[in-house]
Order: sequence, then structure tokens, then C-alpha cells
Amino acid sequence: MRAEKLTTEVRQEQIAQAALELVVSQGMRGLSLAAVACRVGLVPSAIYRHFRNKDELLEAVIDLIQNRLFRLIMAARQDAQAPLEQLEALLMRHIQIVQKNQAIARLIFSDDFSVSHPERKAKMYEIIRSYLADVAKIIIQGQQEGQIRQDVDPKTLSIMFLGLVQQSCIFWHLSSGSFEIARHAQEAWRLFRQSIEPRSERRGEGKR
Repeated sequence: MRAEKLTTEVRQEQIAQAALELVVSQGMRGLSLAAVACRVGLVPSAIYRHFRNKDELLEAVIDLIQNRLFRLIMAARQDAQAPLEQLEALLMRHIQIVQKNQAIARLIFSDDFSVSHPERKAKMYEIIRSYLADVAKIIIQGQQEGQIRQDVDPKTLSIMFLGLVQQSCIFWHLSSGSFEIARHAQEAWRLFRQSIEPRSERRGEGKR
């Protein structure tokens, strides 16, 4: 029973990922259970074993995005112990995901996905808020450990941090992938870090 449940979860994630890619490439009008079934190599009737209709499928897409963001936070915390290094790891993991799969970033800010569905828009807003709260926790830890300035608001910094990702994604997408997003992210992180480190830390770097 346990193995069967795991197989179902994996299949549902595959279906949600296929739906996500379809929405980005073809818009909401291009999304259908039949199109998703074709993309994952299933007959249309097999999709109905997992999702009764398109709305349920889109709910799964939102859940997929939420899980991916949560995994990013967890992975970044495992990558490093120091809060500043965790933030850097989180940024770079974001960039890697964008390079491999830009669907999530594009869908989050897609009008087709949320404008006509305020409940969907509200759920996405809460997911982003939860993500920013996790980023703010890392920032607060950095303030407590003396790595990050005490005179800055963690919530504001978390939004600024997300901006590092978002703006890079926009340029990368508009350039059809030619924008050097990884190099830009590294330089943006260096400037961001300098702006939030205590002055004593910045003076110490200048002496080295």
C-alpha cells in the first residue's frame, strides 16, 4: 500500500509539471486533460484517476509550486550553516531552477493564471508570503548572529532578496536565454550582501 501511494504521488507530480509547462507554453486555453495526458504518455481516461477536472489539476499545479519553494528553502539551509551563506545558496538554487525550468517563475506572474480566478490569485499570494516569511527567518537569524545589520527590516529585505531572482528571470526570459543570469546573480548577490552586512564587517573586508 505504501509503495502504491508513493507511485501515485510521483505520477500526480509528473502530471502537475506537465500542466505547468502547457500553461506557460500555450496559455490557459491550451490546457486540457487530454493535452496533459499526451504530454506524460497516458491515455486521457488515466488522468481522471488523479484529477476530476481542470480546476483540480490547477490546484495540483499550485501545490507543486508551493512544494518546490519549500524544498528550495530546506536545501539552502542544508547547504550552509551561516545565514548569509544560506541566502546565497538559496539565490543560486533559484537561478539553477530558472535555467532548467522557467515555467514556475513565468506562471506565478501570469495574468492568464490568476486574473479571472481571485481565489487562485489569493492562494499564490499566501504561498509567496509564506516563502518570504521563511527568508525573513534566515535574515533574523543573521541579525542575531551579527552577520546582518540590525537597523534593517527583515520583511523588507526578504522582498528585496526575491527581487534579485525576479529581475534576473525577466531579463533572462526576454533575451531568450542569452542573458548571463548566473554571472549577474553572483554580482547582484555581492552588492546585496555588502549593503546588509554590518559596517564593521565591510571595513574588515576592505582591509584584507
